[in-house]
Amino acid sequence: MAKKVFKMDFRGRPLEVEIGELAKQATGAVLVRYGDTVVLSTVVVAKEANLLSDFFPLMVLYQEKLYSVGKIPGGFIKREGRPTEAATLAARMIDRPMRPLFPHDFKNEVQIVNTILSVDQDNSPEMAAMFGSSLATSISKIPFDGPIAGVKVGRVDGKLVINPTVEQMELTDIDLTVAGTYDAINMVESSAKQVSEDDMLKALLYGHEAVQELVEFENKIVKEVGEEKMDYPRLEITKELRKEVEDKVSKKVDEALRIKDKLTMYATLDEIKEELITSYDEANKDLSDDELKELDTKLALIYEDIQYELFRSIVVKEHIRADGRKMNEIRPLSIDIDFLPRTHGSALFTRGQTQSLSITTLGALGEHQILDGLGIEDQKRFMLHYNFPQFSVGETGRYGAPGRREIGHGALGEKALSQVIPSEEEFPYTIRVVSEILESNGSSSQASICAGCMSLMAAGVPIKAPVAGIAMGLITSGKDYTILTDIQGMEDHLGDMDFKVAGTRDGICALQMDIKIKGITKKILKEALAQAKEARFKILDVIQKQIKEPRKEVSKYAPKTMIFTIKPEKIKDVIGKGGEMITKIICESSHVTDVNNINAVKVDLEDDGRVIIYHTDQAIIDETARRIQEVVREAEEGKIYTAKVVKVEDFGCFVQLWPGCEGMVHVSQLAKERVDKASDVVSVGDEVVVKCLGFDKRGRLNFSRKDAFTSDKKPKKDKKKED
Repeated sequence: MAKKVFKMDFRGRPLEVEIGELAKQATGAVLVRYGDTVVLSTVVVAKEANLLSDFFPLMVLYQEKLYSVGKIPGGFIKREGRPTEAATLAARMIDRPMRPLFPHDFKNEVQIVNTILSVDQDNSPEMAAMFGSSLATSISKIPFDGPIAGVKVGRVDGKLVINPTVEQMELTDIDLTVAGTYDAINMVESSAKQVSEDDMLKALLYGHEAVQELVEFENKIVKEVGEEKMDYPRLEITKELRKEVEDKVSKKVDEALRIKDKLTMYATLDEIKEELITSYDEANKDLSDDELKELDTKLALIYEDIQYELFRSIVVKEHIRADGRKMNEIRPLSIDIDFLPRTHGSALFTRGQTQSLSITTLGALGEHQILDGLGIEDQKRFMLHYNFPQFSVGETGRYGAPGRREIGHGALGEKALSQVIPSEEEFPYTIRVVSEILESNGSSSQASICAGCMSLMAAGVPIKAPVAGIAMGLITSGKDYTILTDIQGMEDHLGDMDFKVAGTRDGICALQMDIKIKGITKKILKEALAQAKEARFKILDVIQKQIKEPRKEVSKYAPKTMIFTIKPEKIKDVIGKGGEMITKIICESSHVTDVNNINAVKVDLEDDGRVIIYHTDQAIIDETARRIQEVVREAEEGKIYTAKVVKVEDFGCFVQLWPGCEGMVHVSQLAKERVDKASDVVSVGDEVVVKCLGFDKRGRLNFSRKDAFTSDKKPKKDKKKED
């Protein structure tokens, strides 16, 4: 296909798509130019399908290239390595709206790769990559019920803005990503500064209007260059087999789905499935191993469909939840703070069978996280990390580096709590919250927000307001639907929506929504937000009964802090040649021999002249501050000081008032009478009384011993160093 170029003006900015020149061997490829942001999006489908797989093998990659922002990678190996957290989150954001739109019986592996070639910070590469991923798939032979698109929405001075610039993002109180098809929204990701439900709903709908413009543009391109969709192999399941299985297990599955205990219910469902497959295997012993595997897969798929339909009927038609709760009822809550004795702050939050132990640690500002990515931000001082061990769901599994799910859940919690974290000036600490999931049956990310908020308050972090989170679900059956508050695992797995809402009493701080159906309406969104608000307030009531507000003091195990300001040009004096001075100050004040000693005082020297000192012992902080202030003290012209002679030359002597402050007394200023050589009057080590004459033209500090004796003030007598 010859190169084709398609252009549109998208809300005042050029959006251009090139097809047919690059990556021609991929199943589908497009080059997206959005302003000066350039992204190559490719998609490839495997020739063979694994029909016995129980999941759709879709992989979405977002490959950050640091040359796109004119950077060379940090570290010893000067090439891009494992994906950054930002790249992982961008890949997840593309995967989530696209995955539900592939046919449920399509099992050919699909890989979507977005290579970020050039980045204009005012034109989002993430949104360009989402657009490119959808378009590359839509024009290819791969079956896909798209296209989809996504936009960012901000609000500046009360006005909603699509894909805000960097400058606008500094002023916005909403940072919202909306994705979906022309007909409906199917993915939401947001952080916000305590924004009302009504305002958030307006932003969602405003974003969807812009999504529709992009989808129309994609449809135009697909109509012109799109390929015919491929036929793909399917597992053929006869009506007779389906009816036979339904008759065998429907009643048993219905009873199992009504068991209130998660582990018992899951064990019973697994047992029914195992008995079903075993009975068919024994009745078909004449089949080959491959034929038996295919039969087992068909039975498993039928079983999942039965479970799916029965569950929906129970919830939507009978209005019964598995654990007996009402549709808007929260599971029982249990809260404890100061669970761990030596951490800076800790809290245990249990909601039903979901449990998070969150720990807050306070550190020096210099312990912030360095970010080596494509964004403007190069560091952050607040982090929330989420850990999901397999024992939390009673299973064995992989342990190692955090996966996409852990990174995503941690990022959502971080978005929610970052809205209430005090500024660096108000609270000069790096703050890390870690959520250890000890038990999980749905909504562990929101439990992490609740536990994390309490651990921050217990640690004495002066957050602006308590935050709580809740996960909402949706079950549809035909035109009927039911919205569920505080969904548990089965309701998430078999439901149509996972809608997480976190916020304070004043408004929403974070949103995340994933839809398994094609989309949801404004009416459902509005109801879900209202129901989530009611639940959030109930959880906040329980949290604030346990800990009403942040503690006034940090833990005795947390570093105390002192802040003062020096002249920025004096920072080099505090550091000293090769760091000698600051090393000396730290070691002598802390009574250690190595600055890396765990008991050593920490000193942050900021470019604006702020000095921030951290230690658990206030006396050590005070001593460190005294020594630094001595170094940066300046001699005042006309004032008299007692100084120490540190060097003697024929033309005069050099004296030190205090460490870092030295000057010269010329031979003519040593005494009232004539002095031939300075050594005739002073020796190294002598204490002499001098008057400050100020700086000469060359910036050198000069003193007079002679004028000190004629001063109005009566000086102390000189002292000779004793042998």
